[in-house]
Amino acid sequence: MNAPHTIELKRRQPHAEAQNWTVAQVAELFELPFNDLLFRAQQVHREHFDANKVQLSTLLSVKTGGCSEDCGYCPQAARYHTGVEAEPLMQADEVLEVARIAKENGASRFCMGGAWRSPKQRDLDELKKMIAGVKALGLETCGTFGMLKDGMAEQLKESGLDYYNHNLDTAPEKYGDIVSTREYDDRLDTLGKVRNAGLHVCTGGIVGMGETREQRAGLLNQLANLDPQPESVPINNLVAVEGTPLADAEPLDWTEFVRTIAVARITMPKSFVRLSAGRQQMPEAMQALCFMAGANSIFYGDKLLTTGNPDVTRDQALFRKLDIQPL
Repeated sequence: MNAPHTIELKRRQPHAEAQNWTVAQVAELFELPFNDLLFRAQQVHREHFDANKVQLSTLLSVKTGGCSEDCGYCPQAARYHTGVEAEPLMQADEVLEVARIAKENGASRFCMGGAWRSPKQRDLDELKKMIAGVKALGLETCGTFGMLKDGMAEQLKESGLDYYNHNLDTAPEKYGDIVSTREYDDRLDTLGKVRNAGLHVCTGGIVGMGETREQRAGLLNQLANLDPQPESVPINNLVAVEGTPLADAEPLDWTEFVRTIAVARITMPKSFVRLSAGRQQMPEAMQALCFMAGANSIFYGDKLLTTGNPDVTRDQALFRKLDIQPL
């Protein structure tokens, strides 16, 4: 494993408004009694956000399947037999129709995902049309298209992209067990390009991939010490898909997932912490505890890439029960 990236994406240094977290300090938060941890997370959350409002995003897979990477959790990898067929890049007018529906249903951010190791320039040209069109609808725009070559982030920014998503996935010491086709530093390098282009950073990880609690702390340590901290932090609960190497992964206990949300909130107080993949499998009470622990963003309605997400009606009903309003 290469040494931590220190050039394009700075590590956070101690100053008056932020803590330079160590893995040990993050791990200590995980060890707090459950109620104490949630209480502390709720206090931090209320210092920076309205505790009864949640940001709604919709994610559309604009290019599905056929990816050359070997991410052990991903059904879109071409080498795994998961039933996901490779599809060509959607046309901009198709994407805009979905975006209009998302806006009508209350989404404020529209995220576009593409299953690439890295997009080619011809792909980027079509993506830029999509981004410009979605932006013109009055929605925030987010893209996740894999590793970016020099100059690509600037092109996306110029077309109207607000956020770029590129997850760290897991702790550096666990990463090699999950992905072998790219290095951890490759991910940090893309995040550096994104930040240097003036885009907002959306980066998080996946839990439930057989990692230890200390490794979950290691992931959050990496995220919290980015400078500046990510504006958006998606926390995914592994959806084990038959045909992937992680198909038989032991499910993460629900309390540990809620703890992860709470620790993310405490260590990244001003970031939007998003419930992402795996939310469909979460009972309403578990989701409610995640909101109490500081989650304040969800993928709403439509499909989350290749795994289903609760539909709009179900989400609206839950929000009514919890007296939550969309941002």
